[in-house]
Amino acid sequence: MSGDFNTLILTEIRRLADALERLAGPPPAVNDWNAADCFVWVPVNQRLQPVPRPNRVALTLIRGVDHVRDILHENTLRFAEGFAANNVLLWGARGMGKSSLVKAVHEDVRAATGISLKLVEVHREDIASLPALLDILKVSGQRVIVFCDDLSFDHDDTAYKSLKAALDGGIEGRPDNVLFYATSNRRHLLPRHMMENEQSTAINPSEAVEEKVSLSDRFGLWLGFHKCSQDDYLKMIDGYAEHFELGLGQETLHHEALEWATTRGGRSGRVAWQYIQDLAGRLRKPLSRD
Repeated sequence: MSGDFNTLILTEIRRLADALERLAGPPPAVNDWNAADCFVWVPVNQRLQPVPRPNRVALTLIRGVDHVRDILHENTLRFAEGFAANNVLLWGARGMGKSSLVKAVHEDVRAATGISLKLVEVHREDIASLPALLDILKVSGQRVIVFCDDLSFDHDDTAYKSLKAALDGGIEGRPDNVLFYATSNRRHLLPRHMMENEQSTAINPSEAVEEKVSLSDRFGLWLGFHKCSQDDYLKMIDGYAEHFELGLGQETLHHEALEWATTRGGRSGRVAWQYIQDLAGRLRKPLSRD
């Protein structure tokens, strides 16, 4: 009888232990910084997932944003070399190469200097897990750019508070080996109606708006991207066509590219790339971004 009782107790202990293990979730992953230069943050198991072949274009192929390109490149170079640099918010028109520029500049600086500069992408829905990510990064011995694409916040979304603390707040502040780059269609990361609602319903309207706007203030550099001119659009087309050796005459190329932009309702870097993909497909020419 005693043996059956002990077996029952052991079975219950194992069951409880298994239940606690399931509640605790998977153990933190062992992250290998040598696996890649780019990573995606997976907060469920605190894993930095390597990205062996990042989706990016060469820096020389990004046209029409020369001024902001040079500012971002210089800021990134200073950070890679261990000097002071600013968090950067790239904001403005859709499809003008904001995220492409971040990835291209990272690769150009890394390749030109030989410095082990890492790029870690954080998905918008994982912003609240930034404190856990920073705990990993600050002891990594790596210089890391944390990148969030298409960042914005909607009504009742409090995740922006985690980002504010990570950017420039809290007792510890941002680790010296970490920099934040983010892209957004909104300069203040919030829709105008949300800021107006905050102002109209608050006891002190100016303080309510200030609380929200202070998030974008934590980015030391604001780089604006505006709708491109026809000349800039055609320069993008020419650059792609030359790089990929598409071999179409410039007059025909420009005529088709402008017609394509008309059907798409506007000109942008994204529209230019979509036309080049269509053209390469028709010509049966491979496109390689390496």
